[in-house]
Amino acid sequence: MKVFDRLFTAYPALTVCADDISKAFALLRRTYADGGRVYVCGNGGSAADCLHITGELMKGFVKKRPVSFPPEIRAALPAETAGLLEQKLQGALPCHSLTAETALITALCNDVSPDMIFAQQIYGYGRKGDCLVCISTSGGAVNVCLAAELAGALGLHTVALTGRGGGKLAGLCSAAVRVPAAATPEVQQWHLPVYHALCEALEEAFYHDDA
Repeated sequence: MKVFDRLFTAYPALTVCADDISKAFALLRRTYADGGRVYVCGNGGSAADCLHITGELMKGFVKKRPVSFPPEIRAALPAETAGLLEQKLQGALPCHSLTAETALITALCNDVSPDMIFAQQIYGYGRKGDCLVCISTSGGAVNVCLAAELAGALGLHTVALTGRGGGKLAGLCSAAVRVPAAATPEVQQWHLPVYHALCEALEEAFYHDDA
């Protein structure tokens, strides 16, 4: 895809990840094509990346993604409301950041264990055919690895974004993008263009007829 051609032209060092990025994209695309949802999890700076990814997928990123309601929804709304919503809403690729549930996360940390904060949500939300994107610069975050293991057992697709070594996480996921860095700040810097390209490619795949 042209999106990935531009990525590797701008960041030649990422060409070592080309096959894994393509595999990650294929899993994410299959998830959406089959009507599934994407979940993202990570700690610290990676938690911020989870929120960033959710923002790019849940609304227009590069494209406008216009919305047109089917007749039954339009008929169920006041005409003025239907017109306003169709004008302002944007097509969404369903994505949920597991880092955003503050009350649940703090309750689990206080009452159970911080290691359970993502696994508990995958157990509650995840369905076969969904996809969990796991972000860990080291690949060793226990709470992320536990969520990945459970997701696989439940029949979810799993994608890892991690660093050069990959850690335990890389071996747990169906696709693992190991960017060419080991230090946390550098890994995070490489993750940004990778997930931006994945989000843009997914938007292109499902909203390719939009202006």
